[in-house]
This record gives sequence, structure tokens and C-alpha cells, in this order.
Amino acid sequence: MARNEGEGSARFSISLRRGKHYGYINGVDGKRYIFSRGDLTQDMNIARGMLVEFTPDDGTAHDIIAAGPAAPSLDGNLQQRGRTAENRSARSMGLWGYFLRALIDDYRNFTGRARRKEFWAFYLWFNVVLVALFGFGILLNLAISGFDDGPRTSIGYIPVLLFVLVAILPSIAVVVRRLHDIGLTGWLVLLCYIPALGAVAFLVFGLLPSQFRENRWGPMPAGVTV
Repeated sequence: MARNEGEGSARFSISLRRGKHYGYINGVDGKRYIFSRGDLTQDMNIARGMLVEFTPDDGTAHDIIAAGPAAPSLDGNLQQRGRTAENRSARSMGLWGYFLRALIDDYRNFTGRARRKEFWAFYLWFNVVLVALFGFGILLNLAISGFDDGPRTSIGYIPVLLFVLVAILPSIAVVVRRLHDIGLTGWLVLLCYIPALGAVAFLVFGLLPSQFRENRWGPMPAGVTV
């Protein structure tokens, strides 16, 4: 049985859609070879970056065997990777935790999903912080002006202005992720900025339930009740 001359570095592009597992191998000849689970030697453990030998066949790899030390199993890697992704991006948490994560960690995440709780938690705390900073600004302005004894000032509104500027991108991102969670394109976020229609669109997007399955933007968020 002919073997590919030398060894290749196995790298994976795994798909879990409809239960399929497939990936590719970068051969020493500079070509990329596609393989499926059926092309792996029985009981073979394989992981990203390990060295393998295989039989090339018109862009596909067959009879793949390990040419290096044993690595963690493919199924184990997939399960661990899935648990890590879910714990990182979709774990259920409190309202304040959702707000902080959306504001700090996911401020430019336009590819994931956001359940209803995360969506409303962000805007609840956004408005609470906004009102608190606005009230602080009024008191600060009064204190600076000597409670009507001095010239009026607006310097106290700087914190609330900075907060609004910082929260603009996260507020758009969380709406995009909410749209993904209900199976819609994130471009529909533009409806939220149309006068009169925007408030209705915002309310509808926030009330529609999550899709009870994995979709093109990721798995169903943790904590969603089926």
C-alpha cells in the first residue's frame, strides 16, 4: 500500500452539523487532503498538529495512521472544546454578570447568540447606570456652581457622556446576538434605529424565544428552558 512520502501535520476543521466529523491534513507536498472519520485507523487517537501517514487519493486521505506519540481522542477534544465554549460564552449567570460580560468581554462579539435574559439584563443595567450617572452629574454641577450662587456648568455630565460612548458598540452587539438567537440575521438591528418603528422592533426582538437547537451562530445558550 503506497504511503504519502514523509509525514503530514494533521489540522482539523471539524463540523458537528448533522453528526458529521471531517477535517483536513496538510501534506509535506504542500497539498491539503480531506478526510472523514471512516479514513482513520480503528481506535486511533488524533489531535490538531500531530504527525500522520496516509494514502493519498485525488485530494483525499485514506488509511490514516499516527506517525507520532498518541494524542487525546478526537471525541474527547470535541467534547472538551464544546464544554469550554459553552462555559465561556453561554453559561447562565445573574443580571449583573450578563451586563458586565456584554460590556467588557463581548463588546465586539457579533457572531454569537444571546438569550432573552442576557438581552434584558444588559439594557436594565444600562438604564440604571445611565440614570445614576445623570443624577450624579446634576449634583456635581450644582456643587460646582455653588447651588445657584455661581455660574452654571455642565462638566458633571462628562461621566454619563463617556458611559454612553463606551456602551454604544456593546448595545449594538447584544441586539445582533439576540437576533442570532432567534434565527435571524444581525442586519435587522438597523430596524431598531428607524423612528417610530425602532421601539416596536426592539421589543419584538427582546421577547421572541430562543431557537431550541443549534443554529448557524452557535449552540443554544445555557439556561434556556425547552
